[in-house]
Amino acid sequence: MTQQGHRIEITQGTDHIRVTHNGRLLADTHRPLLLAETGYPVRYYLPPEDVRTDLLTPSATHTVCPFKGTASYWSLPGGPEDFAWAYPEPHPEVAQIKDHLCFYEVELG
Repeated sequence: MTQQGHRIEITQGTDHIRVTHNGRLLADTHRPLLLAETGYPVRYYLPPEDVRTDLLTPSATHTVCPFKGTASYWSLPGGPEDFAWAYPEPHPEVAQIKDHLCFYEVELG
C-alpha cells in the first residue's frame, strides 16, 4: 500500500518471536506478520492464538492511524500500561493485521 509518499508493506514471517516480561512468557510464535511502514521500524504483529491474552487487560487507550485505522491497547497488570496494541477493524488495505497483537519490544530467535 502506498499513499502520499507513505508506504506499508506486510509480509508473512517465519522468525521465532517471543515476548516476555519479568521472565513471564507472554507470546511465542513462528507466524508473525512483519509490517514495514515509512518512518518506523519493522513491527511484528502476532496471531492472537500465540499470545497469552489472558494475562493482558484491555486499556482505555485508543489511537488513530490514517493508514491502518483505530488501534486498541492492552496493559499488563502490575506491569507496563499500553504494552500491546491491535487493530480490531483495520483499513481494507491492511486487513491482514486484524486482531494480531503488536508489542513494543520482542525477542528474535
